Amino acid sequence: MLGLASAAVEVAAENAADAQLIEGAILLGVATLFVLIFRRLGLGAVLGYLVAGALVGPHGLGLVGGGESKLAFAEIGIAFLLFLVGLELHPRRLWELRRAIFGIGLAQVVVTGLILTGLIFLALGFSWQASLALGLPLALSSTAQVLPGLKSSGRINSPFGEKAFSILLFQDLAIVPMITIVAALSRAPADPSAPPGAMMALYTVLAIVGLVLVGRFILNPLLRIIGRYGERELFVVVGLLTVLASAALMHSLHLSPALGAFIAGVMLADSPYRHEIEADVEPFRLILLGLFFLAVGMVLDIGAVMERPLLVVGLAAGLVVVKLSVLTVILRLFGKTWKSALGLGLLLSQGGEFGFLLFTQASDALLIEPEAASLFSAVVTLSMVTTPFLMLFARNLEFAPDRDGPELEDPKDAPRGSAIVIGYGRFGQTVAQMLHGVACSVTLIDKKPAQIERSGRFDTKVYFGDGLRPDLLRRAGADEARLIIYCIDDASVDAATLKPIVDAFPQAKVLMRVFDRRQLMAIDGAGTSGAVREVYESSIALGLMALEQLGVDPREMEDVETALRHMDQTRFDAQMVDGDLSAGMDHRFKPGGGREAASVLEILRQRRLAAKAAKEEEAERAGQSAAR
Repeated sequence: MLGLASAAVEVAAENAADAQLIEGAILLGVATLFVLIFRRLGLGAVLGYLVAGALVGPHGLGLVGGGESKLAFAEIGIAFLLFLVGLELHPRRLWELRRAIFGIGLAQVVVTGLILTGLIFLALGFSWQASLALGLPLALSSTAQVLPGLKSSGRINSPFGEKAFSILLFQDLAIVPMITIVAALSRAPADPSAPPGAMMALYTVLAIVGLVLVGRFILNPLLRIIGRYGERELFVVVGLLTVLASAALMHSLHLSPALGAFIAGVMLADSPYRHEIEADVEPFRLILLGLFFLAVGMVLDIGAVMERPLLVVGLAAGLVVVKLSVLTVILRLFGKTWKSALGLGLLLSQGGEFGFLLFTQASDALLIEPEAASLFSAVVTLSMVTTPFLMLFARNLEFAPDRDGPELEDPKDAPRGSAIVIGYGRFGQTVAQMLHGVACSVTLIDKKPAQIERSGRFDTKVYFGDGLRPDLLRRAGADEARLIIYCIDDASVDAATLKPIVDAFPQAKVLMRVFDRRQLMAIDGAGTSGAVREVYESSIALGLMALEQLGVDPREMEDVETALRHMDQTRFDAQMVDGDLSAGMDHRFKPGGGREAASVLEILRQRRLAAKAAKEEEAERAGQSAAR
């Protein structure tokens, strides 16, 4: 009998394992499909995960079950996110942004949260405890949606981007006290194993102090040892160990695991190995956070939402309007212009991903019903749908002057020059110096305030603006310029971006810095007069240096460079015709020489020999003529 029972248990375990593998494959497959679709539509990956989870979950097609258990596991993704937030809290960075973080951020969270709490209490009839548990999370915005958009567009370091980052950073920090508030209001039966409140507070303080001491006296020396040996995989191990051990410590003390991960990030913020750990942990954060959104979609009760669709739409619209209005007014009170304040309000008017976590915790604390958690999760989800569209309006407003930033002058005030250089980083500085060397008048434009400020210290006037906008170029005098030169480091610029500029200023030659072959193909058809692949030219320079160190004859080096450039152009032409990067593969040097390469080199060698013979013959004739 025992043998039969044991066999049955083994079979059941195998079936459960098979089911989990199948469910995992379904989740990842559907998630991949929907994230690609939503990315293509410009709606972001977060909504793709949520919709995928709702579709395959028990309230959708029922292909995958156990949403609650998956959500509990996926909350580790939130811990990883807070760990990375903690890593950003370098004391110097905090001090520079202190006014925006602890001024604007605090005011936005408190005022918006209390207004939303009052509206929910008065309009929907929830208790004040439930209204608070719902209103405070709704004050948060979506870091997962806003920051990637700012980073991909290169606006994260602008005054506009820094204000948005500061507010989002304080919102992320506010998660910890919000979790504490929900726990304090909990109506759930007390955990008999949990310590009393006073002891809990003492445990919290001791745990934080202990984590900070471990970071300073154990973790940082350990990272120095790992860095000395250069074992990259150990950085991954230590990063994961730090997050999971800190979260486990807090959980064992009946505290928030997310708080432990956050403290772990803070204690490593000063570490010289912070960037390595951040880069190693980031992939795990992305995967687990994606799983978190999938699990939220799975537990979303679609039936409860569909019973009152107008209420969901109305609440989502009301949420966006309230957050937009409150943040705009707060920013005006902090001295921002109406345009800048309205732009930031539009950017941060959606609900945030942490709302899903807090709604779940409020439901577990018996403050709200599960149906209410699903309802407000749907409200947050619907508000996120508006973000890509509102971001377009926000972008048109972000270039308003900022009173507390560096002095940024509009290009309309610039003297008219023969050349306009867009992007005054290291690349643009070299190009501009060469133009100055022939007394060419140059107008410099950059959209990074920090770069403009640094240039001013060296008595160089750089004007602020987005040089990819034809209206701004026209204000800078592009109608009279002979050259428009793009020195920006932006691999997303393509023919669709450049063609309106080429068409708007036909008298000007447009030159472009591109990153690689793919971007060179992407700008084809724009009508530019020339482009330089930075990785290509720099690699040729280094290759010639390598040949020189090998003692290769200078004439042979010249032949190799000429042959390489010829074959590269031939290969590029074939790729443009076929639209395939694998076209023209024979037109390159490879082990053994290659037939095409050998043919080109032989032609060049024959030309060189013929030129040498002609030169010698001419010298001989000249000598004979002089003798006569």
